[in-house]
Amino acid sequence: MIASTLLSEIATLTDSKIVKVVLNETYEITNFEVKAVSGSTVGMQYIVPASVVPVVNKIELKNSSDQLVTSNDVYVPITSDTLILQTIEVKEGA
Repeated sequence: MIASTLLSEIATLTDSKIVKVVLNETYEITNFEVKAVSGSTVGMQYIVPASVVPVVNKIELKNSSDQLVTSNDVYVPITSDTLILQTIEVKEGA
């Protein structure tokens, strides 16, 4: 069993590496409404402007060197400016 303090440290490290969100491999978001760690969970909130992205098909989180941290294929229609809530939970694998 991994101690909760280590899981929290890994979540904090993950949070520090995420500097931007890239939607559909083209639109970058660097301003977060919220970006914080709670226990072993990284939580982010960011606005997706409807005027720029009508549908989100891919969400990528990248570091300062533009390297991929994580990627998710999604389908999110954006009909008005939309607040996206995204979390990354650090946990022990089975």
